[in-house]
Amino acid sequence: MNAAERKQIEELNASTILPSAVDVEITLGADEEMLSRDEVVVTDEDVDLASENEEEEELELDFSGCNKLQLVELLEETVQDPDVVKIKEKVTAIKVNFLKLNKEDLDREMEQFIMGGGDKESYEHKDDPLETRFKAAFNIYKAKKAKYNEVVEQQKVENLNQKTLILEELKQLIDSEETLKKTYDDFSALQERWKAIGQVPAAEISNIWNSYHFLVEKFFNKVKINKELRDLDLKKNLESKIALCEKVEELLLGKSMTKSFKLLQKYHDEWKEIGPVPQDKKDEIWERFRTATDKINQIRREHYAKIEEEQKSNYDAKTAICEKIEEIVNEAASTINEYTKKSNEINELFKLWKQVGPVQKKQSDEIWNRFKASMNSFFESKKEFFGKLKVQQMENYNRKLQICVEVENLKDSTEWRKTGDYIKKLQEEWKTIGPVPKRHSDKIWNRFRAACDEFFKNKSEHFSGIKGEEDGNLKAKQELIERIKAFELQKDRSQNMEAIRGFQREWMAIGHVPMKMKDAVQNEYRKLIDGLFDKMRLNENEATTEEYRAIVSGMKEDPDSRDKVRRERTNLQNRIQKLRDEIATLENNIGFFANSKQSEILKAEYEKKIQKIKNDVKVLEAKIKILNEQ
Repeated sequence: MNAAERKQIEELNASTILPSAVDVEITLGADEEMLSRDEVVVTDEDVDLASENEEEEELELDFSGCNKLQLVELLEETVQDPDVVKIKEKVTAIKVNFLKLNKEDLDREMEQFIMGGGDKESYEHKDDPLETRFKAAFNIYKAKKAKYNEVVEQQKVENLNQKTLILEELKQLIDSEETLKKTYDDFSALQERWKAIGQVPAAEISNIWNSYHFLVEKFFNKVKINKELRDLDLKKNLESKIALCEKVEELLLGKSMTKSFKLLQKYHDEWKEIGPVPQDKKDEIWERFRTATDKINQIRREHYAKIEEEQKSNYDAKTAICEKIEEIVNEAASTINEYTKKSNEINELFKLWKQVGPVQKKQSDEIWNRFKASMNSFFESKKEFFGKLKVQQMENYNRKLQICVEVENLKDSTEWRKTGDYIKKLQEEWKTIGPVPKRHSDKIWNRFRAACDEFFKNKSEHFSGIKGEEDGNLKAKQELIERIKAFELQKDRSQNMEAIRGFQREWMAIGHVPMKMKDAVQNEYRKLIDGLFDKMRLNENEATTEEYRAIVSGMKEDPDSRDKVRRERTNLQNRIQKLRDEIATLENNIGFFANSKQSEILKAEYEKKIQKIKNDVKVLEAKIKILNEQ
């Protein structure tokens, strides 16, 4: 090609068509006959490189209602079709839905593994049968697609060869001395052949197209085709370009941005295949085409800007979750309740994490690793704590097992006082031993209780023979009950308390009653005494130290007084712990109030409630002190 020819090509093509990545924006220059440097040439490979957001948005087939088995069976059936172009979209839709379901399964499996104390590094996932079948079916499609792509590339090379031959024929036609009609007919035939030939390799698009346009222009200059025929051709070109403008404008109403963008690329390819239009319509039609293109580009930019903003918001939310879990992990835990509470809080944060949408891909690993590191740190600490606790509980179990053996060896003894005192001593020792593994707790306790009950039952039966004395005691207690029933409360509180203490001392001085009447008479007595206290409007928080001491003193005459005191102490301790937990919760909530007039009012109410609960704790602690003195 000489210098003059190169100059003509430069004049005809102010810019070069360059293939680029799928997400490069289409921009247009001023000349309707030329495409900008940023125009996209779409190939199958480019489509495969589209982002995950674009791929999901593009799918029109809906398989969201299918489970994994149904998706695998559908894929196995679909890949049997030899037409890979026809099944491509369907295969992609199946793949997206299957991978989504599979990821949810993996996340649940990972979550269970982590919650069980494991960490991601030691986690190993083995493909289930459905994954294996899916991969096998998808590999069939990949193999067919690879073969198809190979054929396509071979065809592109063949197309290049055919177009090169047409260029040579054009050169010969330009140099021909044939008549105008025959020359134009031959030229039209070459044009039709050129249009019928498909794509060429991307690297050759620019050169082959520039050469073709150069020769076409040279042909028109040489043969000086008559104006009427030229105008008819220009009119047909205008109609074709108007139709393309309408198609591009319809894309503005499309729901799928990715699909619209790819169709826009296709329409640009068609535009460049159409020849020139009448000069007076040139700028108008070009401006219409360019305006519609610019609008689509703007919508696309806004669409992905919105996605980016949502991902940024998700990143901020996940960062806040990381800060919260780090705060929880950094607070030391030393009891089962504390570890249980922290575990529940972390589990709630993990559920919240899964509800937050995705972040930008470049930030995904970083924010997940931060969150995962905190979870791993906590569960490693928890695992170590419960490991030590398990060892201690086994030691406690062995100690209690030894006590069971001792009591079982003594349960048939007839040395009632000596053996009874020793078994009571073992019962006290039992109380000082901490918890045992949960799976042994009920069994070891039932064994210990059965041995103790058998000894004391034998002892009770032995002494039940002293019937006359017990009957007298029963009559005395029944008479005392009648006097208590007849007692009327006085206005003087101290006088009432002295009378009740007198009843209690007299009751305790009376000996044992027949076993079969023991519970009934004791319950009636206790009900009457409690009734007197109720009438005096004494409740648990209002009872004075002396009044509660009187209540505790009433327990002494009961053979099971130690058990009752123990149960009372446990009950009080549990109530104190619940009140302290409530105080901690209220104090924590105060920290969330903003500085405002309304928040100050709420703070005052919370502080008043906290103070009341603290007073309740002091009353309960005083009662425990009384129990410890017994």
